[in-house]
Amino acid sequence: MQRTLCAGAAGLLMVAAQATAQVAPGERSNAALAAELAELKQALAEQRALLDELRRQVNEERLAATRGAGVSGAGQSQPQPQPAPVPAASAAPAVATVGQPPRRDNKPPEVAPIFESPGVLTARGKYVIEPSFQFGYSSSNRVALVGYTIIPALLVGLIDVREVKRNTSTATLSGRYGLTNRTELELRVPYIYRSDSTVSRELFAGTAVEKVFDVSGRALGDVELAVRHQLNDGGADKPYYVAGLRLKSRTGKDPFEVVTDCQRRCVGENATGTGLPLELPTGSGFYGVQPSLTWLYPNDPAVLFGSVSYLYNFQRKNLSRRVLDGEWEPLGTIRPGAVIGFNFGVGLALNEKTSLSFGYDHSSIARTRQNGTPSPGSVRTQLGTLLVGFSYRLNPKRTVNVSVGAGLTRDTPDVSLLLRIPTSM
Repeated sequence: MQRTLCAGAAGLLMVAAQATAQVAPGERSNAALAAELAELKQALAEQRALLDELRRQVNEERLAATRGAGVSGAGQSQPQPQPAPVPAASAAPAVATVGQPPRRDNKPPEVAPIFESPGVLTARGKYVIEPSFQFGYSSSNRVALVGYTIIPALLVGLIDVREVKRNTSTATLSGRYGLTNRTELELRVPYIYRSDSTVSRELFAGTAVEKVFDVSGRALGDVELAVRHQLNDGGADKPYYVAGLRLKSRTGKDPFEVVTDCQRRCVGENATGTGLPLELPTGSGFYGVQPSLTWLYPNDPAVLFGSVSYLYNFQRKNLSRRVLDGEWEPLGTIRPGAVIGFNFGVGLALNEKTSLSFGYDHSSIARTRQNGTPSPGSVRTQLGTLLVGFSYRLNPKRTVNVSVGAGLTRDTPDVSLLLRIPTSM
């Protein structure tokens, strides 16, 4: 429309220029000049009328665009009088703003997710279904000297050597629902398959022959329920804060339900067997609650993010461990150590569909206590993981997220792979 308006003004100037050039004195008779002047005046009037019409249409479009930014009190647009034609010699009048402009989007920016808690919350009344699959592999070696030394080079007793290879596959179905634009609920239902291969010598068996002990387990894991709330609006060069609370059940098969390879008690002078479970558990066996705080800081072209959390595990009383021949070994009261966790990272958007994230995740697990005292052999454990994530948006409702983790401490899984496909409903 603006181009047409400019073209009309140019045509008007061209007609005026032609009129000036064609009325040069002395070239034609007075009658011919009068006829040409009349024609030029008519063409000039037509161009001026066209220019006025174009200005009127431009004003109508501006007014319609301004009305679209707001909402009338009754929720419907009200009829407005047509603006009067703008005189050719005057400029287009300023158009007053009608209604309120649209609210600025106060959602945190999207990044490739590499941690458990997503940064962007679900909109009010919307659902997000997220199937995911995670694979983890870890290996560890242990050498235990059971005996006493006469001289540093001579051991009287047994040497217990164990090499453990662990594979864990977890298929999870998560669902998120937006209670408000700032609050969402999440439900996670995992199904776990585990397999361990242990190269070991039976404890106190008096043999130097190593054996391979294979064990596996598959069942439902611990179901989790979480709620998250965005605390502030944030914005450019302003952080976003998201508070979370996660409740962990013990729906999975816990370590006290599986049978342990001990013919008698697994502790004491007459213990025999490997001391390993004949079936792997798929749950922790304890209820837990975990508050957390996540922050995101947009700093173009990157987004900085991180979180801190504290997992408290509730103790269980009168616990017993099941051994062979249907016997039970009493354990008393067990309280797992609390877990202090933090992570941080940076996200980069390559284009409107693709993004990368790099981060580090760390967890510090306190010692487990049995009957009020630290369990034998229990120490504080440090888990550190370096993470790289990739995200690609297939369409406005579906995204593919892939992350790879590498363990940096001895107790952390050597490698972990995670695939997520969140889909909006």
